[in-house]
Amino acid sequence: MSSVPTYKFAFGSFNYICSTVSLTLCPLVGDVDGIEPNCYSRNVKIADTLIFQPSTLIIHIIALIMTTIMIYHIRSKYTAVGRKEIIMFFYLYMLVTIFDFLLISGIIPTASNLYPYFTGVHLGLISATFWCLLLNGFVGFQFAEDGTPLSLWSIRISSFVVFAAVTFLSIATFQNLGPFDSLNPVALWVIYFIFNGAALLIYVILQIVLVVNTLDDRWPLGDIVFGIGFYAAGQVILYALSGDICDFAKHYIDGLFFGTIATLLSVMMVYKYWDSITKEDLEFSVGSKQNVWEVKELLGEDEMAGGGLYGQQQQQGGFFNGSPASGQYGQANYYEDRY
Repeated sequence: MSSVPTYKFAFGSFNYICSTVSLTLCPLVGDVDGIEPNCYSRNVKIADTLIFQPSTLIIHIIALIMTTIMIYHIRSKYTAVGRKEIIMFFYLYMLVTIFDFLLISGIIPTASNLYPYFTGVHLGLISATFWCLLLNGFVGFQFAEDGTPLSLWSIRISSFVVFAAVTFLSIATFQNLGPFDSLNPVALWVIYFIFNGAALLIYVILQIVLVVNTLDDRWPLGDIVFGIGFYAAGQVILYALSGDICDFAKHYIDGLFFGTIATLLSVMMVYKYWDSITKEDLEFSVGSKQNVWEVKELLGEDEMAGGGLYGQQQQQGGFFNGSPASGQYGQANYYEDRY
């Protein structure tokens, strides 16, 4: 019986990580035949087709549903600041989830000639998603007015450039083109961990500065803390505890399952944070809900204590007992005095 190779963490190498958790790029780097994790989730057979990571695929389906709901709510806030900018982040996250679903499930087999290209696109979308989130961090500072062509197209074009560059780098690494080597994928490692991680870190710092300097409410900081907490916990589970979880759960689930859940929760906290710091201009909104508290403020304490506008009209013989204009608080006099 051949012994399982033991890898140690090293800068620029995916060997240790891929021996712990099954990432989409693991069959393409580190060795001629890729690196296989020491423990991974069980497969299921459906219609003579092997489906890998079935539990994680369920989370991906839930993620797609939740993302659709978040996009719907963002689109319904017609006048919220940064609405068009932040929605691009959620579209990219949805694309990342779809490609992850196709690759880890085995729908696109690792032996297929298309697998390296789909994986390259997948990695490009991941980096573009982090980059898009970073640029959304600047929207609140209004360096460019949100919703304008300058704001929107700067995010779209730069995100596409990041996507194209990372996709090319990934495919070149997998195919050993030029100076790129799948056995020593340092550049891809730097992009995957350092570039993406730096983009996330800068976004978080920008949002903390934005909340502290411009908002009276400090509750959005809680959304940031929870979002970072979920993401950090997911990364620890994914890269450090996946093997232990897999052994404990008898191969039914592994760290990829909990890592996917944590990522979904962190994305949901991005939505929650954005929703908490944006206020819709009710003058131009199309919602049917009325702000009762504003009506109460207009009426005043004495009018509310007396039963409101209609109560005072009834007591003084106006509106219900005669002409709407009669009485000190008759309807016509009320609007005339008011406006």
